[in-house]
Amino acid sequence: MSATGISTSAAPAVRTGRPWQRDLIGVAVILLASIGGYVLFPDNLALLTRIIAIMFLVLSLDLVTGYCGVATLGHAALFGAGAYAAGIAAVTFGITEPLSMIAIGAIAGAAAGLVSGVVILRGHGLAQLVLSIAVIHLFHEAANKASAYTGGSDGLSGIAPDPLLGLFAFDLWGRTAYIFGIVLLIAAFVLLRILVRSPFGMLCRGIRQDPVRVSAMGASVKASLIRMYVISGVVAGIGGALNAVSTQVVGLDSLSFTNSAEALVMLVLGGAGSLFGALAGTVVFMWFEHVVSAANPFHWLTIVGALLIAVVLFAPKGLYGTAADLARRFARSNP
Repeated sequence: MSATGISTSAAPAVRTGRPWQRDLIGVAVILLASIGGYVLFPDNLALLTRIIAIMFLVLSLDLVTGYCGVATLGHAALFGAGAYAAGIAAVTFGITEPLSMIAIGAIAGAAAGLVSGVVILRGHGLAQLVLSIAVIHLFHEAANKASAYTGGSDGLSGIAPDPLLGLFAFDLWGRTAYIFGIVLLIAAFVLLRILVRSPFGMLCRGIRQDPVRVSAMGASVKASLIRMYVISGVVAGIGGALNAVSTQVVGLDSLSFTNSAEALVMLVLGGAGSLFGALAGTVVFMWFEHVVSAANPFHWLTIVGALLIAVVLFAPKGLYGTAADLARRFARSNP
């Protein structure tokens, strides 16, 4: 039972080896997959960079939903805040250094996380979901009305980031943006692995399981959840800023309810409560959606829906969670 009264099935990570060994394996998998994507799909680097940016959104959602049990359908507000902040900084204030844009996006995401957390955590259960939907619509409408800065429904264009570190220009093929995204993703993954294993991370897991007991022990449940929401905003803001840097345009779709809902679907698909699951779910969903929509543009939503139904019915812990269970059973049967 979650802190909101809504049941969440967390997918535990594979408990083989020491934590730092699992971290190294995770980094190695990300690197190998990144190299494979670069070699096998050199013409689709823009799509792969988009997937990386969405990974940040799903990772941030995993922090509050998978680890804390907070039900939300408005998490794209944090992602969009980072994207628009980075874009406005470049277009309006002339801040076009890529690392500075990422930092601005992270700060804006944190601020959006603080505001969203304070509002959403006022409710519980279904009320919490309704508040999260209201938050994403308010952020969307605010961006639409502030057209002098955001471009309104036309979007914010004209973002022209400087060469990364003064050496690597953002080319039309997306090679620099792709490598930049991989470096940011690996750094975020390692830091988040440390976070979820820290005493604070364990406290958040305890809140997800039994918030009443945690409160009785003297810990502030709401303050801890808001703190995690702010950290989540930093992660989502980095993803939004990366998307602005790589595409050089920001649209209202970054603040859409659809973006929030799809992020939750990706998390469930991969397995909530696991950083590995968040990454796996994002890759599988977005690549499957890309391939199926190209092959069958009229019925691809039906095929995607069938995939999601199959995963929920036959792999309720998500793809990674189910694979983790199978790996543990195999290890026990073959000592």
